[in-house]
Amino acid sequence: MKVLLIYSPGLKPLEIYQSIGVRAPPLGLAYIASVLEKIGHKVRIIDAPTLGFNIKMILEAVKRFKPDVVGISSVTPTVKASYKIARLIKRDFDKDIPIIMGGPHVSYMYTEALTEGNADYVVIGEGEVTTRELIQYIEVGKPSLQDILGIAYKLGDKVVRNRNRPWIRNLDTLPEPARHLLPMDHYTVFNKPLRIVHIMASRGCPYGCIYCATSYYWGRRYRIRSPENVVDEIERNIEKYKTNIIVFTDDELTLSKRWVIKFAREIMNRGLDINYTCGSRVNNVDREMLRYLRLSGCTAIYYGIESYNDRDLMLIRKKISTSQVNKAIPLTQEYGIEVAGSFIIGFPWQTVDDMKNTVKYAIKLNPDYAQFTVATPYPGTPLYYYCLKHNLIESFDWDDYTTIKPVIRGFMFTREMAGRLLSWAYRKFYLRVDYIFRNIIKGRLETIGDIVSSAIKNLFEKIL
Repeated sequence: MKVLLIYSPGLKPLEIYQSIGVRAPPLGLAYIASVLEKIGHKVRIIDAPTLGFNIKMILEAVKRFKPDVVGISSVTPTVKASYKIARLIKRDFDKDIPIIMGGPHVSYMYTEALTEGNADYVVIGEGEVTTRELIQYIEVGKPSLQDILGIAYKLGDKVVRNRNRPWIRNLDTLPEPARHLLPMDHYTVFNKPLRIVHIMASRGCPYGCIYCATSYYWGRRYRIRSPENVVDEIERNIEKYKTNIIVFTDDELTLSKRWVIKFAREIMNRGLDINYTCGSRVNNVDREMLRYLRLSGCTAIYYGIESYNDRDLMLIRKKISTSQVNKAIPLTQEYGIEVAGSFIIGFPWQTVDDMKNTVKYAIKLNPDYAQFTVATPYPGTPLYYYCLKHNLIESFDWDDYTTIKPVIRGFMFTREMAGRLLSWAYRKFYLRVDYIFRNIIKGRLETIGDIVSSAIKNLFEKIL
């Protein structure tokens, strides 16, 4: 069958796209494409945000490719575009074409996707095996729809949700993502035209922070590929794409110190000269781990710091302490690894002073980069249900769920206050004389200028 997979347009307003110029590939779709190609289907991927495709351009591509099935993946702030694409495909191309939707938002809001969103099927959670079985059902009618785990669909006017599919325990069994279907020359960090290979080494998160959909979408069970399997993928792709820049898309690559050391040794034993970035947690790093990370080519680590006080960290179930933050950030920098820190303001119980103190804490820690966002209650997260319970959500327009446009009020602040404070946070952190001077010395003032100008411009346009 001819299968068209679409990653919905509309990511431009997202904070990570605007403020630090990150454009990352839809690896989830690339994994699904690889699984489908392996059994003989012809697959195309349209990465609309990266290619700059609007809905009209997507529809033109649909008509040219003439797919038998369309799969659409999106996140919350792009899901309305997904719904519109599905409606227009059925109206202008083929009213009977099967449309499958997947991704974090529709995994929780599957009734919405099946009723308002024009989807015929929703893949819930991890998609490789489920999509393969669903395509097989569409093609030959087997297995029966009721026997496919991890899907939702309509029978008449009734929405049916089948039992959950068990997580893929051994990620080494997955084929490599179909990068040949992606615009590999278009992915960026800090808006720089660098060829980058993105790698997903693990899935799942055991921590369960209340604002993050990862541990609920990918599961609380942490699963990681073998170090050898990951390094094999790195080695193949740095040769194929003639680059040594690797970005790990995992929220947490360093849960297992033993794994990190084995991975680092594998890199060094093969003599691979790479530069890579990854996500970690301040409670998981120590001197030995950081030494191995640096020796194997790690140049930057992204830490979720989020708040200046332990009470907030406890309430958001972060399972870290400020004392661990205070130790990990300078220790990481001591090993020559740059630090990108994430900070969230606007949790419902916070005061204006709490939010200001979080920004001041970021300045005190002095990471190389800081990302500020407002607390956003994504469907499926505990924060979403908390805000529903206390009637704090003031916008259910999913287009607003970008992490830079406040959608909730707090008990002691308004949405407008949170928006102004977010703009202030970027100015306060990045427009410091000592910070600017430090980056002049490092020769990256242009990069910092891009971050500040794009972030503040976007904040003023979207919030004020």
